Amino acid sequence: MSESAAPPRTLWGSVRPYLEKESLAAFFVGVSSGFPYALIGATLTTRLAQDGIRKSTITAFSLAFLVYNLKFLWAWVVDGVRLPLIGRLGHRVSWMLLSGCLVIAAAINLALVNPAADVQATAIAAILMAAAGATYDIVIDAYRIETLKPHQLGPGSGMSQYGWRIGSTGAAALALIIALYMGWQAAYLFTIVLAFPAMITALVVGEPVRHVVSHARQSLAGVGRSIIAPFVEFMRRSGAWLVLLFILVHKIGDTLSQLTVRLLFNDLGFTNDEIAIYDVGVGFWAFLVGIFIGGVLYSRLGLKRSVLLALVLMAVSNLSFALLAVVGHSNTGLAAAMTFENLASGYGGVVVVAYFSALCNLQFTASQYALISAAASVVGRVVTGSSAGRLIEQLGYVNFYALTTVAALPGILLFWYMMRTGMVDRALGDAGRVNGDGKGSV
Repeated sequence: MSESAAPPRTLWGSVRPYLEKESLAAFFVGVSSGFPYALIGATLTTRLAQDGIRKSTITAFSLAFLVYNLKFLWAWVVDGVRLPLIGRLGHRVSWMLLSGCLVIAAAINLALVNPAADVQATAIAAILMAAAGATYDIVIDAYRIETLKPHQLGPGSGMSQYGWRIGSTGAAALALIIALYMGWQAAYLFTIVLAFPAMITALVVGEPVRHVVSHARQSLAGVGRSIIAPFVEFMRRSGAWLVLLFILVHKIGDTLSQLTVRLLFNDLGFTNDEIAIYDVGVGFWAFLVGIFIGGVLYSRLGLKRSVLLALVLMAVSNLSFALLAVVGHSNTGLAAAMTFENLASGYGGVVVVAYFSALCNLQFTASQYALISAAASVVGRVVTGSSAGRLIEQLGYVNFYALTTVAALPGILLFWYMMRTGMVDRALGDAGRVNGDGKGSV
């Protein structure tokens, strides 16, 4: 969205876009997007820790998330391949149904493995879950961006984040509580219901209004262009290399913090019900407030200032876990840490996702957003999987979370430089601009 767009002058003007059909669709597809992530993230971490798996092995499981970072390799298939039979329902709709079914199958498989008996089988199941979830994300992100109009990117991203948090929090909380009484297998099977909202939304709402259909994929050469064209178009933009560098480094500290925090909770002696109440419960409501603030401030401050503020808040929020490590087992401390962390993450998630969405060209929505979102956390995930467990053991939690705050500084400084040079505006794609009737064109 252009910085020159006039911000809403009233509170109702800021709230109304959240209630529009396109934003509500973004909410429901977001619910299903958050569900697979939770199963191989916090939920699996807790499950492995309770089965007595070593920290270094547990953090190595975060490498399964690297599948998400590789999703750009097959995102072109989602953009360019029309599915037989169900393809009559629409390009995006048919892919939503197929990828949703893949996620359900992968979740059932993950439910049936036993980490205590076979860690290797659990790792394979986690990778399959990540592959299915990443494919679902490719479709969901493209559907969201093409459904939203340019002026709806901020609120629509906010609604998507609302949905994502409800899906991930619902999966995590439901799994923790059910696992306490019925075991982890039942816990995973119950969470499958969260895969359905995106599929139902696609059937009800139909094809996105800004979806661009390209027919240049009938030959082998056409397939080659389909794979390369999204990257070539992005990299030809002014300052593209610096924008890509920002995408790579801006989330290092945040990723390190989020993927290890359940280890902190386990070592401080928090029980499943305490985590469910103070982390999942209190954090959930703080995240919702942060999302609303993000949507409003994105409209009022504009893209650049709202993103810079988000980067600063997300960096500082990591210190809350260092303070919790100092305090020890304290429900008040856990609630305070998760409140601040989730306010910052909720606000940051809205404005950063809106910015990344605005970078896309509507001819290559799935491919380009897959590249952007995959690059956004790849460095942090590699560091987490390869060395986070050892760093915690060597430095302790306090110094580790202080280190994650320092790791966020390069992203802040780089975006500030991009603001000063006008690079942020020059690198935007047509998804962030109005083109006649609001639709893209080839």
